[in-house]
Amino acid sequence: MIVSCLCYLLLPAARLFRAISDAFFTCRKNALLAKSSTPQVEGDFAMAPRGPDQEECEGLLQQWREEGSSQVLSAVTEDPLADKALAQSSLAVLMDNPGEQDAASEDKWSSRQLSDLRAAETLEEPFPQVLGEALVSEVEAPVWAAVPVQTGSQYEHCAVLPMGALATEQWEEDPAVVAWSIATEPLPQQEMPIWPFEGLEQLQPPPMEIPYHEILWREWEDFSTQPDAQGLEAGDGPQFQFTLMSYNILAQDLMQQSSELYLHCHPDILNWNYRFANLMQEFQHWDPDILCLQEVQEDHYWEQLEPALRMMGFTCFYKRRTGCKMDGCAVCYKPTRFRLLCASPVEYFRPGLELLNRDNVGLVLLLQPLVPEGLGQVSVAPLCVANTHVLYNPRRGDVKLAQMAILLAEVDKVARLSDGSHCPIILCGDLNSVPNSPLYNFIRDGELHYNGMPAWKVSGQEDFSHQLYQRKLQAPLWPSSLGINDCCQYISSCCTKRSERRKYGRDFLLRFRFCSIACQRPVGLVLMEGVTDTKPERPAGWSESVIEEDISELEPVFPRTIGTIQHCLHLTSVYTHFLPQHGRPEVTTMPLGLGMTVDYIFFSNESCENGNRTDGRLVRDGTLKLLGRLSLLSEEILWAANGLPNPFCSSDHLCLLASFSMEVTAP
Repeated sequence: MIVSCLCYLLLPAARLFRAISDAFFTCRKNALLAKSSTPQVEGDFAMAPRGPDQEECEGLLQQWREEGSSQVLSAVTEDPLADKALAQSSLAVLMDNPGEQDAASEDKWSSRQLSDLRAAETLEEPFPQVLGEALVSEVEAPVWAAVPVQTGSQYEHCAVLPMGALATEQWEEDPAVVAWSIATEPLPQQEMPIWPFEGLEQLQPPPMEIPYHEILWREWEDFSTQPDAQGLEAGDGPQFQFTLMSYNILAQDLMQQSSELYLHCHPDILNWNYRFANLMQEFQHWDPDILCLQEVQEDHYWEQLEPALRMMGFTCFYKRRTGCKMDGCAVCYKPTRFRLLCASPVEYFRPGLELLNRDNVGLVLLLQPLVPEGLGQVSVAPLCVANTHVLYNPRRGDVKLAQMAILLAEVDKVARLSDGSHCPIILCGDLNSVPNSPLYNFIRDGELHYNGMPAWKVSGQEDFSHQLYQRKLQAPLWPSSLGINDCCQYISSCCTKRSERRKYGRDFLLRFRFCSIACQRPVGLVLMEGVTDTKPERPAGWSESVIEEDISELEPVFPRTIGTIQHCLHLTSVYTHFLPQHGRPEVTTMPLGLGMTVDYIFFSNESCENGNRTDGRLVRDGTLKLLGRLSLLSEEILWAANGLPNPFCSSDHLCLLASFSMEVTAP
């Protein structure tokens, strides 16, 4: 009778420790699997291989069970309510200190241990209540699960890149660790991390199955009728139609120098070979007639870009930045549509001028459109195309204005016709200025009052008004030695050779004989008969201003205004910088997750006398007409696509594309 009572009392303790042992080895098993370097996992779970230390493990387990049983037996006899607390504390200790035992030896399972565990798992009868003891509640523990590895091409069909891709990079040396991880509690949809930048309220990402080309869908906005197959449009008269693309393609060396800007990108999509293939697909898809590129790395241009573009039918011109910079600007055109008249590279660096000590460059081409022979004797005005990448520094608006003045002066020289007017002009590139900033307004309106303006305010990129010291623009903005006046035009007389030695021969001195000064009687001249009593008579055909013209060449004609610069090119932007259907501003780039517009395509036009236009455009079509444009995207849409670059767009800028037409006139 006594023996049966004793067994009746020991039965709950044995079952309790069997359950603790089950939980212990289950947790240890999964912890060892998480640390295992096994590269392959069979099925949903995997078990570590058996080893030679099985007998030692069994002995340690049996000793641990015997010692624990004796302690719990005494505890049960003294306090029948203590076994619940003991179970919870014992399991907590085992879970908090999983590394005290040898991980390799504890994971080698014997057949007896497996049978014991299976028996414990299938045991369904409840624990009997002894001396009023409450039932032992189930101990809460972390749930361990097998997480499948994200294998295969994660960019297949332009699928959205997993947001947790960066989190697994630290485990690349051990694929088994990547495959096994503790299953976390699913977070609410509004609390899931969607962007690696702190302090930004952003939208939730779209479902993972939505391809990038649907997220980044860009519509073509057509402003005119459909042209015919020859690229000529019917209407009031024949029109020559062409398309132009401006694209900052992100130089690889600049990306590597500023790697902190691209932490949200998976390394695979930042690889140049991957980006180059994507860029070429964009060029082939949109198939522009003129291609203006910025941030073109020199070695990539000569080794890959130029040969590939030449195979696509382009003729390319490239200008590398001055100094030690390895990127530059390129302008490519199709010789089947245009004939080159002249190409003018522009360097903004001027030795000895602190205002122009930066290495940015530009490129200006004058192209002659080629019309089909079937139209007979017709002609099209030349087209001037300018491409540039202006200084980025938001604090140096004075440098930006000086660089833009040099480019506008070059465009004025190249595009000026014999009658003093200008041919159609397209100016595009990365101007590192936001819409409606002073620099933007200067290009669009043709005038800027800059005297006393803070330099940071010129581009509008950042607000430095809180800083105590602010560089302010002073008049004149650039020295007269630059050779450019305040109307952004070259002054030919500013480079007069003052040091040139004149040969004072007989012919030179005779030019003073009948000049205006020589024919005037000086005041106070003593009248002497036969000497000063007669006035020289100027021979017929002798110019009165011969000497005056020579004297004027000695002094440069350089009119300067006080704190105002101007230009007369009549430019306007292709884009309106606002998306009315979304109620959001347009975005061309997203540095650090902040969308802004810094890329532009300007074209020559004439302003309307009144603003009553139903189509929203406040310009009157002249010889250059805007036919359509590729729509831009909002900041929220780019957030949903994980910013720029991404697997679909391989630059940190969006490409700009516009279609134009030019009047075809009879000679």
